Amino acid sequence: MRNPFIKILAWKLKILARLTLRRYKPGIVGVTGNVGKTSTKAALVTVLGHSRRVRVSLKSFNNELGLPLTILGDWDSTGGLFFWFRVITSSLFQIFVKNPSYPEILVLEYGVDRPGDMKYLLDVARPHIGVVTALGEIPVHVEFFAGPEAVAQEKLKLVKSLPVTGFSVLNADDIAVLEMKKESRAHPMTFGFSGGVDIRISGFQNHFDKKFTGITFKLRYGGNSVSVRLTKVLSRAHAYAAAAAVAVGLIYGMNLAKIADALSGYRSPPGRLRALGGIKESVIIDDTYNASPVAMHEALDTLRSLKAKRKIAVLGDMLELGKYTIEAHKGAGRLAAKSTDLLFTVGTRAKFIAESAVRAGFPRKKVLSFMSVRECGRRLQEEIRKEDLILVKGSQSVRMERVVKEVMAEPARARELLVRQSGRWLRKRGLYDNYLPTGRRGL
Repeated sequence: MRNPFIKILAWKLKILARLTLRRYKPGIVGVTGNVGKTSTKAALVTVLGHSRRVRVSLKSFNNELGLPLTILGDWDSTGGLFFWFRVITSSLFQIFVKNPSYPEILVLEYGVDRPGDMKYLLDVARPHIGVVTALGEIPVHVEFFAGPEAVAQEKLKLVKSLPVTGFSVLNADDIAVLEMKKESRAHPMTFGFSGGVDIRISGFQNHFDKKFTGITFKLRYGGNSVSVRLTKVLSRAHAYAAAAAVAVGLIYGMNLAKIADALSGYRSPPGRLRALGGIKESVIIDDTYNASPVAMHEALDTLRSLKAKRKIAVLGDMLELGKYTIEAHKGAGRLAAKSTDLLFTVGTRAKFIAESAVRAGFPRKKVLSFMSVRECGRRLQEEIRKEDLILVKGSQSVRMERVVKEVMAEPARARELLVRQSGRWLRKRGLYDNYLPTGRRGL
């Protein structure tokens, strides 16, 4: 915990959250993993909200303050002392005076940055259903752990905490996640593209043309299958989110057809492989929420799979990788060399992406490296041609959404379409806002 005030506040929120859960006894679905959590939460609330009162925070309310805050109310942002006073007083009121509209199901995100984080969150609320999305070989937040295995062990604590009557919903395509099946007392349900899973994704396609931009796929369960069509999103990440939501929907007694009907209303949260209109009739794949090696590879694989006149990748630093930083960025560079026609990088670490791409055979003259997100965005404006396809991705602190804002077709709708557009975030400096423009072609 960062300081005495936060420690005292977290303790108060923890007590209030536990009392609230005792008062209302909602079903709890816990979501953890290193990528795909927010999209999975969005899919879960789309499916479960079809017939039940559900609360989920699509923001990263996943720590010692955020998780209890989701339990206590439908708050969409945090603030200063007055805000926390409101939270505490309203929470006390609903503990003593029953709130008839309190949700039947809470979808909570369990995030871990350091060893011991999961235990603290489970002391606040233990789920009956646990969903583990994906970990990857080099997970994000690994810098405070001994290695990827230690991160997996921390996440495993959620699965181990599930009761015998509970369910563990696991991504079978991630080996580390599938291994958790052996250590869970709960009934396992697996999902993925692999054979032998409970919820199987098949026939997946990315679509990118004037008629339809989105994804289509089939979901199979118990001999039955349904077709799913999701608009304005790209990549297999959203198919995984849908499959996890199918598993939880089935646990809650919904049938496959009803779940598929509910999924037609799925809308990706901002900054998660979302297709946006760009200037000069270009299309932007906005994946600026955050970045980890597995998510970076998924985004570049998606870019590679799509047909376009020209493809541009704009890639920022990946943070919190500790000793794996150089290796992870070099791996992204090798994949970028196969996926794009023009490469922009932002940040000190992303220069390893640029260098690795050139070593893999990518033309040096088609690489532009920057230390300023705003300068990168302005240069990107100059480089864009009609009908380009542009992927923008980087870690949260790099603030790559500012690049998107420079080149999106409707910047007046930024608050609606982009991530981190609240007043607090707009006032906050990004990691590379302080640098003077240093954009240059080549390395």
